[in-house]
Amino acid sequence: MTARVAITGLGSLSALGPDIAAHLAGLRAGTVGIGPTQGVDVTSMKTKISAEVRGFAPEAHFEPRQLGLIDRTSQFAVVVARQALRDAGPALEGVARHRAGAIFAASVGFHAVDDSYHKLYAEKAPRPHPFTVPRAMPSGQVSHVTMDLGIHGPSFSIASACSSASHSIGTAFHMIRSGMLDVAVAGGAESQITFGMLKSWEALRVLAAEGCRPFSKDRGGLVIGEGGGAVVLENMDRAIARGATIHAEMIGFGMSADGMDITAPDMASAAASMRFALEDAGVKPEAVDYVSAHGTATVLNDKTETAALRQVFGDHLAKLPVSSSKSQYGHTMNASGALDCVTTVLALREGFLPPTMGYREFDPDCDIDCVPNAARTAPIETAISSSFAFGGLNAVLALRRYNG
Repeated sequence: MTARVAITGLGSLSALGPDIAAHLAGLRAGTVGIGPTQGVDVTSMKTKISAEVRGFAPEAHFEPRQLGLIDRTSQFAVVVARQALRDAGPALEGVARHRAGAIFAASVGFHAVDDSYHKLYAEKAPRPHPFTVPRAMPSGQVSHVTMDLGIHGPSFSIASACSSASHSIGTAFHMIRSGMLDVAVAGGAESQITFGMLKSWEALRVLAAEGCRPFSKDRGGLVIGEGGGAVVLENMDRAIARGATIHAEMIGFGMSADGMDITAPDMASAAASMRFALEDAGVKPEAVDYVSAHGTATVLNDKTETAALRQVFGDHLAKLPVSSSKSQYGHTMNASGALDCVTTVLALREGFLPPTMGYREFDPDCDIDCVPNAARTAPIETAISSSFAFGGLNAVLALRRYNG
């Protein structure tokens, strides 16, 4: 069985705002959600900026008894999964108990870990919080999503660093296309804005001091963000039969591994994952109208990604818009593929090109149309969303505008 796969629900939470409406408005306006870090004391750090989710009130979403059991990352996951399912309407109604699943990015509950270390070593407490382990476990977010939404089918977490959410969405896509599932909620969430993780990223020397400037010659590194994104994927025939609003169609998924270096990307492997996504979708490179790039704004990543794009698209790259929304909501790590997928779906649905903000200077190593500093109206029929993670784990999603 090979079924078409519809995207019928969207959810987002990021530095651009608390929901899809805010996310879309921010993308169109070129809003930059990066600013001085407020949730962590960064006095001792060189990097004092991040892309925080401001104004998030856990008590508005969870009962008091739940708050001791669920880390900030899992809170984000549940919130965006609820949004996506609400947007999808009665997607779970009439589905057999084990025919709906949830696949989410794996992510450590870093706030739970940081809090425990602080209690033990700063406050000299005799023991950490008794629920530190379930709050911190990497599969926590998908467990909480299944419990919150009442999902009983195949559900699990995927760990592939910054590609985790894209791998999760792509896996859910394949499970529906093959007939294993009728409906899936997929995505990812992450919050690494803690003292320990910010210091760790600073030690790696990849953080920008001033801002995120993908593909600009003066780019200085990535900016840590937090948030989450989720999509509801559904068998197309079923979605049409129940009268669902279909935001876009997922048509392909490609994967590869560099097998070379834990931090440095490999051009050939990145190119392979894009080609595999297009082959899976049955789409020729010249039919692609937009690329949502991984675009972290490190010198090596952007140069390598541009070379990979050149290998895949050849002369077509000269007229192919390629932008990085991490310039607006930061690098949300294991959640980034989900937010980038949501961004790509909105671009297809609404007919516009999300911008690359902060762009200042042309780089001959990144000779692409990166949609600099302002969104543009454009008819987009086919797009890809790329994730190229530390450790060389690559995942690319192919999507198409739904025209009925």
